[in-house]
Amino acid sequence: MTTLAILTAAGSGTRLGRDLPKALVTLGGFPLVVHAARRLASSGVVDSLVVTCPAGLDAAVRDVVAQDPHVALPVRVVEGGATRQASVAAGLALAGPDDDVVLVHDAARPLAPPQLVRRVVEAVRAGHRAVVPGLPVTDTVKRVAAGPPAAGGLAVERVLETPDRALLRAVQTPQGFDRGLLVRAHAAGAARAGAEGLAATDDAGLVEALGETVHVVAGDAAALKITTERDLLVATLLLEEES
Repeated sequence: MTTLAILTAAGSGTRLGRDLPKALVTLGGFPLVVHAARRLASSGVVDSLVVTCPAGLDAAVRDVVAQDPHVALPVRVVEGGATRQASVAAGLALAGPDDDVVLVHDAARPLAPPQLVRRVVEAVRAGHRAVVPGLPVTDTVKRVAAGPPAAGGLAVERVLETPDRALLRAVQTPQGFDRGLLVRAHAAGAARAGAEGLAATDDAGLVEALGETVHVVAGDAAALKITTERDLLVATLLLEEES
């Protein structure tokens, strides 16, 4: 049996202030999607890769990923959908009959290390059918009540509770799943996929909506998500530390 990795790379680079998709923004001279693909490939536990991309950019993404000498895996590229959930569903549709484990990873986390990938796959193959990596939350977190729109530019929210941060985890990717469970979760949540405000922000959320158990393994600080220019600067420093 084999492991398929779905690498989501269909997001925009708007918050990075770029005119190209985020996955094609360069870090240390290579696109983010290439960094992510390299680390998936070097984990030794991924057998094939499906990359989701923005409409019209399948050839460009295929060129940079499939032709990279460090990505020694079969690579397919498919256009993503209007939301992350829809993009993952498009990639999942390409799973082969032997793909019993599916990883879902974000190109926006380009430096997720190979050992993290191995940890997630090992947990799934040990019988935990839905696995996410997570880091302990170090800040105090408040749950607040939804309030009216800010008046005069000042937003004031009412605190409802302070959750015990020892029980909180900041979730990362790659997330790993038994293929049958993930297919069932996407089928059940398909009606949500078309609208950004309704779509699941991660695949574990779709599994949770089925009432199924999701497990957490240790995450890694290197698997930070790149959203802003500051995140890109931090990732550049981490990349320099690797070399």
